[in-house]
Amino acid sequence: MQILALFITMAGNSNMRVATYRFYAIIPATMTKLETAHKNFIKHLETEGRSPSTLVAYGKDIEQLVDYLSKRGVNEVKDIKLVLLEDYMGKLLKENYTAKSISRKTNSTKTFFKFLQTKGDLTDNVADQLKHPKVEVKAPRILSKMEYRALRDAAKEDIRTSAIIELLLQTGITISELADIKLEHLDMTKEPGSLFIPKKNAKESRTIPLNKAAMESVKKYIEKERPEIERAEHLFITKTGKALLVRNIRSTIERFYKAAGVENAKVNDLRHTFVAHHLAQGTSMLQVSKIAGHKRISTTERYLQYIDKEVDEEKTELGIL
Repeated sequence: MQILALFITMAGNSNMRVATYRFYAIIPATMTKLETAHKNFIKHLETEGRSPSTLVAYGKDIEQLVDYLSKRGVNEVKDIKLVLLEDYMGKLLKENYTAKSISRKTNSTKTFFKFLQTKGDLTDNVADQLKHPKVEVKAPRILSKMEYRALRDAAKEDIRTSAIIELLLQTGITISELADIKLEHLDMTKEPGSLFIPKKNAKESRTIPLNKAAMESVKKYIEKERPEIERAEHLFITKTGKALLVRNIRSTIERFYKAAGVENAKVNDLRHTFVAHHLAQGTSMLQVSKIAGHKRISTTERYLQYIDKEVDEEKTELGIL
Protein backbone atom coordinates (compact mmCIF):
# COMPACT_ATOMS: atom_id res chain seq x y z
CA MET A 1 0.00 0.00 0.00
CA GLN A 2 1.32 3.45 -0.96
CA ILE A 3 0.45 6.67 0.88
CA LEU A 4 0.58 9.87 -1.16
CA ALA A 5 1.89 12.92 0.69
CA LEU A 6 1.32 16.46 -0.61
CA PHE A 7 4.07 19.06 -0.14
CA ILE A 8 3.39 22.74 -1.09
CA THR A 9 6.27 25.12 -1.79
CA MET A 10 5.61 28.88 -2.05
CA ALA A 11 7.93 31.06 -4.16
CA GLY A 12 7.99 34.63 -5.48
CA ASN A 13 7.92 38.21 -4.15
CA SER A 14 5.35 40.06 -2.03
CA ASN A 15 3.26 41.00 -5.09
CA MET A 16 3.01 37.54 -6.58
CA ARG A 17 3.56 34.14 -4.97
CA VAL A 18 3.35 30.90 -6.92
CA ALA A 19 2.52 27.60 -5.27
CA THR A 20 4.35 24.47 -6.40
CA TYR A 21 2.66 21.15 -5.62
CA ARG A 22 4.64 17.94 -5.28
CA PHE A 23 3.34 14.47 -4.48
CA TYR A 24 5.60 11.85 -2.90
CA ALA A 25 4.84 8.16 -2.45
CA ILE A 26 5.57 6.91 1.05
CA ILE A 27 5.89 3.12 1.17
CA PRO A 28 5.45 1.80 4.70
CA ALA A 29 6.50 -1.66 5.87
CA THR A 30 3.83 -4.21 5.10
CA MET A 31 1.57 -5.21 7.96
CA THR A 32 2.62 -8.80 8.45
CA LYS A 33 1.36 -11.00 11.25
CA LEU A 34 4.06 -12.56 13.40
CA GLU A 35 2.80 -16.11 12.88
CA THR A 36 2.82 -15.62 9.11
CA ALA A 37 6.33 -14.15 9.23
CA HIS A 38 7.49 -17.14 11.28
CA LYS A 39 6.15 -19.62 8.72
CA ASN A 40 7.64 -17.65 5.81
CA PHE A 41 11.02 -17.60 7.56
CA ILE A 42 11.11 -21.38 7.99
CA LYS A 43 10.08 -21.88 4.34
CA HIS A 44 12.91 -19.56 3.33
CA LEU A 45 15.43 -21.62 5.34
CA GLU A 46 14.12 -24.80 3.69
CA THR A 47 14.72 -23.34 0.22
CA GLU A 48 18.27 -22.50 1.30
CA GLY A 49 18.85 -26.20 1.99
CA ARG A 50 19.38 -25.86 5.73
CA SER A 51 19.68 -29.15 7.65
CA PRO A 52 16.64 -30.58 9.49
CA SER A 53 18.29 -29.94 12.87
CA THR A 54 18.89 -26.28 11.92
CA LEU A 55 15.26 -25.89 10.85
CA VAL A 56 14.06 -27.33 14.15
CA ALA A 57 16.40 -25.08 16.17
CA TYR A 58 15.41 -21.89 14.35
CA GLY A 59 11.76 -22.92 14.36
CA LYS A 60 11.66 -23.41 18.13
CA ASP A 61 13.64 -20.23 18.86
CA ILE A 62 11.36 -18.00 16.79
CA GLU A 63 8.22 -19.77 17.98
CA GLN A 64 9.27 -19.00 21.56
CA LEU A 65 9.93 -15.34 20.64
CA VAL A 66 6.59 -14.99 18.83
CA ASP A 67 4.77 -16.49 21.82
CA TYR A 68 6.41 -13.96 24.17
CA LEU A 69 5.61 -11.01 21.91
CA SER A 70 2.00 -12.13 21.48
CA LYS A 71 1.56 -12.22 25.26
CA ARG A 72 2.87 -8.65 25.33
CA GLY A 73 0.16 -7.64 22.85
CA VAL A 74 2.43 -7.52 19.80
CA ASN A 75 1.02 -9.44 16.85
CA GLU A 76 2.48 -7.59 13.87
CA VAL A 77 6.08 -7.36 12.75
CA LYS A 78 6.08 -3.56 12.48
CA ASP A 79 5.23 -3.18 16.19
CA ILE A 80 8.33 -4.95 17.51
CA LYS A 81 10.64 -2.62 19.44
CA LEU A 82 14.22 -3.17 20.61
CA VAL A 83 13.19 -2.90 24.26
CA LEU A 84 10.84 -5.88 23.80
CA LEU A 85 13.65 -8.02 22.41
CA GLU A 86 15.94 -6.99 25.26
CA ASP A 87 13.21 -7.75 27.81
CA TYR A 88 12.73 -11.17 26.23
CA MET A 89 16.43 -12.04 26.47
CA GLY A 90 16.43 -10.78 30.07
CA LYS A 91 13.48 -13.03 30.85
CA LEU A 92 15.41 -16.04 29.52
CA LEU A 93 18.34 -15.15 31.77
CA LYS A 94 16.03 -15.06 34.81
CA GLU A 95 14.70 -18.47 33.80
CA ASN A 96 18.26 -19.84 34.10
CA TYR A 97 18.97 -20.26 30.39
CA THR A 98 22.72 -20.44 29.83
CA ALA A 99 24.55 -17.57 28.14
CA LYS A 100 25.30 -19.95 25.25
CA SER A 101 21.58 -20.73 24.76
CA ILE A 102 20.64 -17.04 24.91
CA SER A 103 23.40 -16.22 22.43
CA ARG A 104 22.00 -18.82 20.04
CA LYS A 105 18.48 -17.39 20.41
CA THR A 106 19.90 -13.89 19.83
CA ASN A 107 21.51 -15.14 16.63
CA SER A 108 18.22 -16.75 15.55
CA THR A 109 16.40 -13.47 16.22
CA LYS A 110 18.93 -11.46 14.21
CA THR A 111 18.67 -13.89 11.29
CA PHE A 112 14.86 -13.71 11.46
CA PHE A 113 14.84 -9.90 11.42
CA LYS A 114 17.36 -9.74 8.58
CA PHE A 115 15.01 -11.95 6.56
CA LEU A 116 12.03 -9.69 7.41
CA GLN A 117 13.94 -6.59 6.34
CA THR A 118 15.06 -8.18 3.08
CA LYS A 119 11.48 -9.25 2.37
CA GLY A 120 10.17 -5.73 3.01
CA ASP A 121 8.24 -6.50 6.20
CA LEU A 122 10.53 -4.14 8.15
CA THR A 123 12.07 -0.77 7.34
CA ASP A 124 14.06 -0.51 10.57
CA ASN A 125 15.86 -3.64 11.77
CA VAL A 126 15.87 -3.13 15.55
CA ALA A 127 17.54 -6.52 16.09
CA ASP A 128 20.78 -5.07 14.69
CA GLN A 129 21.22 -3.35 18.05
CA LEU A 130 20.52 -6.50 20.07
CA LYS A 131 23.68 -7.57 21.89
CA HIS A 132 24.91 -11.10 22.55
CA PRO A 133 25.57 -12.08 26.17
CA LYS A 134 29.14 -12.81 27.12
CA VAL A 135 29.75 -16.52 26.62
CA GLU A 136 32.57 -18.27 28.41
CA VAL A 137 34.44 -20.44 25.92
CA LYS A 138 35.05 -23.81 27.53
CA ALA A 139 38.12 -25.84 26.83
CA PRO A 140 37.46 -28.75 24.44
CA ARG A 141 37.24 -32.19 26.04
CA ILE A 142 40.27 -34.01 24.69
CA LEU A 143 40.48 -37.73 25.39
CA SER A 144 43.80 -39.04 26.65
CA LYS A 145 45.42 -41.97 24.85
CA MET A 146 44.34 -44.21 27.71
CA GLU A 147 40.73 -43.04 27.37
CA TYR A 148 40.32 -43.49 23.62
CA ARG A 149 42.09 -46.85 23.78
CA ALA A 150 39.69 -47.91 26.55
CA LEU A 151 36.75 -46.85 24.35
CA ARG A 152 38.17 -48.83 21.45
CA ASP A 153 38.62 -51.91 23.66
CA ALA A 154 35.08 -51.62 25.05
CA ALA A 155 33.60 -51.74 21.53
CA LYS A 156 35.94 -54.30 19.93
CA GLU A 157 33.32 -57.09 19.94
CA ASP A 158 30.78 -54.82 18.19
CA ILE A 159 32.16 -54.66 14.65
CA ARG A 160 29.89 -51.84 13.42
CA THR A 161 30.40 -49.61 16.45
CA SER A 162 34.12 -50.30 16.36
CA ALA A 163 34.25 -49.07 12.75
CA ILE A 164 32.23 -45.96 13.68
CA ILE A 165 34.54 -45.08 16.55
CA GLU A 166 37.65 -45.68 14.45
CA LEU A 167 36.40 -43.47 11.62
CA LEU A 168 35.49 -40.62 13.97
CA LEU A 169 38.79 -40.86 15.80
CA GLN A 170 41.05 -41.29 12.75
CA THR A 171 39.39 -38.72 10.45
CA GLY A 172 37.93 -36.02 12.70
CA ILE A 173 34.64 -35.95 10.79
CA THR A 174 31.41 -34.90 12.52
CA ILE A 175 28.72 -37.37 13.51
CA SER A 176 26.34 -36.04 10.83
CA GLU A 177 29.06 -36.42 8.17
CA LEU A 178 29.62 -39.99 9.32
CA ALA A 179 25.89 -40.78 9.10
CA ASP A 180 25.84 -39.43 5.52
CA ILE A 181 28.75 -41.55 4.23
CA LYS A 182 27.83 -43.64 1.18
CA LEU A 183 29.83 -46.57 -0.17
CA GLU A 184 30.65 -44.54 -3.29
CA HIS A 185 32.42 -41.97 -1.10
CA LEU A 186 35.06 -44.52 -0.07
CA ASP A 187 38.22 -45.41 -1.99
CA MET A 188 40.09 -48.21 -0.27
CA THR A 189 41.88 -49.63 -3.30
CA LYS A 190 45.22 -48.24 -2.11
CA GLU A 191 46.88 -47.13 1.11
CA PRO A 192 46.20 -44.57 2.38
CA GLY A 193 42.62 -44.69 1.19
CA SER A 194 40.35 -41.68 0.92
CA LEU A 195 36.92 -40.54 2.03
CA PHE A 196 34.93 -37.92 0.16
CA ILE A 197 32.75 -35.61 2.26
CA PRO A 198 30.18 -33.84 0.04
CA LYS A 199 29.31 -30.15 0.30
CA LYS A 200 26.54 -29.60 2.82
CA ASN A 201 24.90 -26.27 3.56
CA ALA A 202 27.70 -23.70 3.96
CA LYS A 203 30.40 -26.34 4.42
CA GLU A 204 32.50 -27.08 1.35
CA SER A 205 33.26 -30.61 0.14
CA ARG A 206 36.61 -32.17 0.97
CA THR A 207 38.52 -35.41 0.49
CA ILE A 208 40.34 -36.76 3.51
CA PRO A 209 42.86 -39.59 3.89
CA LEU A 210 41.99 -42.91 5.47
CA ASN A 211 44.84 -44.45 7.43
CA LYS A 212 45.39 -48.16 7.95
CA ALA A 213 43.41 -48.35 11.21
CA ALA A 214 40.35 -46.68 9.67
CA MET A 215 40.48 -48.79 6.51
CA GLU A 216 40.84 -52.10 8.36
CA SER A 217 37.88 -51.39 10.65
CA VAL A 218 35.63 -50.30 7.76
CA LYS A 219 36.62 -53.28 5.58
CA LYS A 220 35.96 -55.67 8.46
CA TYR A 221 32.49 -54.17 8.97
CA ILE A 222 31.62 -54.35 5.25
CA GLU A 223 32.86 -57.93 4.87
CA LYS A 224 31.55 -59.45 8.11
CA GLU A 225 28.56 -57.48 9.37
CA ARG A 226 27.07 -54.97 6.94
CA PRO A 227 23.82 -56.40 5.49
CA GLU A 228 24.06 -57.15 1.77
CA ILE A 229 21.14 -55.07 0.54
CA GLU A 230 21.51 -53.87 -3.03
CA ARG A 231 19.51 -50.65 -2.67
CA ALA A 232 21.33 -49.58 0.50
CA GLU A 233 23.72 -46.77 -0.44
CA HIS A 234 24.95 -45.67 2.98
CA LEU A 235 27.92 -47.23 4.71
CA PHE A 236 26.37 -47.63 8.15
CA ILE A 237 22.94 -49.19 7.91
CA THR A 238 20.35 -51.11 9.89
CA LYS A 239 19.32 -54.72 9.20
CA THR A 240 16.63 -53.41 6.85
CA GLY A 241 19.08 -51.27 4.87
CA LYS A 242 18.15 -47.86 6.28
CA ALA A 243 20.90 -45.37 7.14
CA LEU A 244 21.73 -45.20 10.84
CA LEU A 245 20.29 -42.08 12.44
CA VAL A 246 22.55 -39.57 14.17
CA ARG A 247 20.70 -39.96 17.47
CA ASN A 248 21.18 -43.74 17.38
CA ILE A 249 24.90 -43.40 16.65
CA ARG A 250 25.23 -40.91 19.50
CA SER A 251 23.42 -43.08 22.05
CA THR A 252 25.49 -46.13 21.05
CA ILE A 253 28.81 -44.36 21.53
CA GLU A 254 27.66 -42.84 24.82
CA ARG A 255 26.83 -46.37 25.98
CA PHE A 256 30.36 -47.54 25.17
CA TYR A 257 31.87 -44.47 26.86
CA LYS A 258 30.10 -45.62 29.99
CA ALA A 259 31.28 -49.20 29.53
CA ALA A 260 34.85 -47.98 29.09
CA GLY A 261 34.70 -45.82 32.21
CA VAL A 262 35.30 -42.61 30.21
CA GLU A 263 33.45 -39.82 31.99
CA ASN A 264 32.05 -36.49 30.80
CA ALA A 265 32.68 -37.28 27.14
CA LYS A 266 30.49 -36.80 24.06
CA VAL A 267 30.70 -38.00 20.48
CA ASN A 268 32.11 -34.67 19.25
CA ASP A 269 35.00 -35.05 21.69
CA LEU A 270 36.46 -37.65 19.33
CA ARG A 271 36.74 -34.81 16.80
CA HIS A 272 38.45 -32.60 19.40
CA THR A 273 40.78 -35.50 20.17
CA PHE A 274 41.67 -35.97 16.50
CA VAL A 275 42.64 -32.30 16.10
CA ALA A 276 44.53 -31.99 19.39
CA HIS A 277 46.57 -35.21 19.14
CA HIS A 278 47.62 -34.63 15.52
CA LEU A 279 48.75 -31.09 16.32
CA ALA A 280 50.67 -32.48 19.29
CA GLN A 281 52.34 -35.02 16.98
CA GLY A 282 53.56 -32.19 14.75
CA THR A 283 51.07 -32.47 11.88
CA SER A 284 50.79 -29.22 9.90
CA MET A 285 48.06 -26.97 11.29
CA LEU A 286 46.86 -26.20 7.77
CA GLN A 287 46.62 -29.93 6.99
CA VAL A 288 44.65 -30.66 10.18
CA SER A 289 42.36 -27.69 9.52
CA LYS A 290 41.59 -28.84 5.96
CA ILE A 291 40.88 -32.43 7.02
CA ALA A 292 38.64 -31.34 9.92
CA GLY A 293 36.79 -28.96 7.61
CA HIS A 294 37.31 -25.89 9.78
CA LYS A 295 36.19 -22.71 8.03
CA ARG A 296 38.90 -20.66 9.73
CA ILE A 297 42.47 -21.60 10.64
CA SER A 298 41.89 -19.78 13.95
CA THR A 299 39.46 -22.56 14.94
CA THR A 300 42.31 -25.06 14.65
CA GLU A 301 44.83 -22.70 16.21
CA ARG A 302 42.92 -22.39 19.48
CA TYR A 303 43.71 -26.05 20.27
CA LEU A 304 47.39 -25.18 20.69
CA GLN A 305 46.76 -23.74 24.15
CA TYR A 306 45.47 -27.13 25.34
CA ILE A 307 48.30 -29.38 24.11
CA ASP A 308 51.97 -30.04 24.63
CA LYS A 309 53.78 -30.54 21.35
CA GLU A 310 55.56 -33.88 21.30
CA VAL A 311 57.86 -32.93 18.40
CA ASP A 312 59.20 -29.68 16.94
CA GLU A 313 59.41 -30.85 13.35
CA GLU A 314 56.29 -30.29 11.26
CA LYS A 315 54.87 -33.08 9.06
CA THR A 316 52.07 -33.33 6.52
CA GLU A 317 51.17 -37.02 6.86
CA LEU A 318 48.73 -38.16 9.54
CA GLY A 319 49.77 -40.76 12.04
CA ILE A 320 47.51 -43.35 13.68
CA LEU A 321 45.83 -42.59 17.00
